[in-house]
Amino acid sequence: MFGIPLFDLAWLLVSLLVAGAITGLLAGVFGVGGGAVAVPILYELFRILEVPEEVRMPLCVGTSLAVIIPTSIRSFNAHKAKGAVDMTILRVWAVPVVLGVFIGSVIARYAPADLFKAVFVIVAGISAIRLLFGKDTWRLGLDMPAKPIMVGYGGIIGILSALMGIGGGQLSNLFMTFYNRPIHQAIATSSGLGILISIPGTLGYIYAGWPHMADYPTVSAFQPPLALGYVSLLGLVLFIPTSTWMAPVGARITHRLSKRRLEVAFGIFLLLVCVRFAFSLLG
Repeated sequence: MFGIPLFDLAWLLVSLLVAGAITGLLAGVFGVGGGAVAVPILYELFRILEVPEEVRMPLCVGTSLAVIIPTSIRSFNAHKAKGAVDMTILRVWAVPVVLGVFIGSVIARYAPADLFKAVFVIVAGISAIRLLFGKDTWRLGLDMPAKPIMVGYGGIIGILSALMGIGGGQLSNLFMTFYNRPIHQAIATSSGLGILISIPGTLGYIYAGWPHMADYPTVSAFQPPLALGYVSLLGLVLFIPTSTWMAPVGARITHRLSKRRLEVAFGIFLLLVCVRFAFSLLG
């Protein structure tokens, strides 16, 4: 397949299945879509498949958003069953988040590959610092802000999530904890954002990548039936089985962890992601 040595192909398939399981676990534990794991693994997949650098990173991001669809749905249902989701916040964010995703998808059509990596580094770094070193006194308020601020932040979540290939959990967790919401509730509520972001985001990346497919007619991994625009159907098929299976497991783990352990675990995870893409930018 694609001229890849059998050993390399077997290693790649196993890695993708394992990465799918980790993606689903993170979706449940942290209320994120797992894009921070999916994107680096997919980047390696497309490197081996000789996808050109110019389209490799957006292909990773678009595929990650598609992977997030089933994991977010399962994660959200698991958290909602425990009564931990604040549906009022999700209703306020629904429209601006979707509009933000649309804007982000349009940007993705023209953005250079390094923009996606830079957004990862900035957002993951800020979130990690807040979780690892933040104090209870680091508050913007004791309750959620007025609706106009919520709407504006929802739009920002949508744009950045579309550029990062994530379900918005990192951003909404950060916002909600700054406004005195418990980390467990922030994670549970954030899981619902994955649905609002991943579906329109996937459609947006199909649109964004469609005209670029004609520029690389000899790259099989970037052509139908293996891809639609910036969404790899190959990556999607390999990720979904294990990621969907593990999402409810992660949700159950969340409600057994203490607040501080959850914050430290999430902070370390984000810091590793930040470092990984920072080195990628420097290279």
